[in-house]
Amino acid sequence: MKVGPQARRRNIEDLRTGSLDVLVIGGGINGAGVARDLVLRSDHAGAGLRIGLVEQCHFASGTSGKNSQLIHGGLRYLKYFQFGMVRESLRERALLLRLAPHLVEPLPLLIPMFSSFDCFYYGAGLCLYDLLAGSRNIGRHRRLSVGEVAETEPDLFHEGLSGGAIFFDCRVHSARLVLENVLDAARLGAIIANYVRAVDLRRESGRWRVSIEDALSGERFEATAREIVDAAGPWSTGAPLRLVRGSHLILPRITTGERAIAHFDENGRIVFLIPWGSHNQLTLVGTTDVDHESGPDDVEISPEERAYLLRIVRKLFPGAAGLEPVSTFSSLRPLLRDGSGSPVAASREYRIWRSDDGIVRIAGGKYTTYRSVSEQAADLVLRNIAPELARLHVTAEAPFPPPEGHRIEDLPVDGQASLVVNCEMAQRLPDLLFVSTYLGYERIWDRAALRPFAEAMALHLGWDERRVQEEIDLVLRLCGRPQAGTLRT
Repeated sequence: MKVGPQARRRNIEDLRTGSLDVLVIGGGINGAGVARDLVLRSDHAGAGLRIGLVEQCHFASGTSGKNSQLIHGGLRYLKYFQFGMVRESLRERALLLRLAPHLVEPLPLLIPMFSSFDCFYYGAGLCLYDLLAGSRNIGRHRRLSVGEVAETEPDLFHEGLSGGAIFFDCRVHSARLVLENVLDAARLGAIIANYVRAVDLRRESGRWRVSIEDALSGERFEATAREIVDAAGPWSTGAPLRLVRGSHLILPRITTGERAIAHFDENGRIVFLIPWGSHNQLTLVGTTDVDHESGPDDVEISPEERAYLLRIVRKLFPGAAGLEPVSTFSSLRPLLRDGSGSPVAASREYRIWRSDDGIVRIAGGKYTTYRSVSEQAADLVLRNIAPELARLHVTAEAPFPPPEGHRIEDLPVDGQASLVVNCEMAQRLPDLLFVSTYLGYERIWDRAALRPFAEAMALHLGWDERRVQEEIDLVLRLCGRPQAGTLRT
């Protein structure tokens, strides 16, 4: 594995000078998972395949790092009879809990129920949820009386409460799991580069010629590959996608215990209130489901989404009426068009196929099922170039390397900067604050607070004072406070 400030440059040279067997486009969870799956199979069989991955921004900087931070079966999808998807998600939940215990951990969730019908309806759903999990269940649900709900969460609004239930899913640092996939693939020999954009693809003499642009320098070069995997998510052009925006609020800590709240609104959609932050000092609230009409580069919470989430918070916790968000984030789910009217009801099923132009494409799906999706995509790719590997499935038994030393968030600022630049290919200040860590969401930032982080990264990346100011401006813009002279990511 190539590390250090020059790792990205060396990997770009490798993309330029040597032909690849497979080039994966997109550094979100599916692209990272496909690259890791392919290189693990190649390493296991001694096949020597050359696998590359390019990402137009930083790994996990899009949808895969800005979700509800859950590995879950999808309790709400039972009402749409998507039993196969829920069963697969519950299987993958159990696998990820075993393969990445340092990133995926069980999370108890409390469902408050405000009518006898709720008790029956959601109680039946939880029984089915446990049944679909089978022997892989991480904890059976249990019913709570009104008094037990009050004891569990004393600040919860109790008027009209009929009872509740505790069930289990898992929490995850979503961006870090993407990074773990990317870094493990690189450790095994995959050629990985961030901030590079595939701008043109053409087929010549049985190979793909891919024009690639370095998004930081503007330089263009060409790479060649036998196979292309399109894992670009909302940026994919391989199929008509329904882009559905999911937005979240980060608020000061609301709940009393370590349990999350899973609340079903009047329309039956679920909103989570999750203890969150580097020290669980915050509450993550989300998500929404809103059709997104503008492009994938223009994504932010709307006033209506903000009001909707705050209304639910203040309904459940009247004492939180005066709380305002510390920060927000939004991202797009690239869903398959299935004819459903409501974005809430739109299917989270996925599709993996070889399009007419010969590219293997991935669309739809849930974060939780990425390993299964990646495995199936790798199968399809390998049938053409290494059929003997197409039936070799190894990721279900390949744990992620355990962490070394302290969590990044617990290191001093200079230690954080050193780690993310030297080991995680960070190139911009947001890479540290919104991907390697989520510190960027944990407080209201100003220039003075951001400067030590920017200066620490400058030491490793050779930034001058002008670049330090630009990086600070960029983070302030991402935090919702526009500044003059910012750079686009």
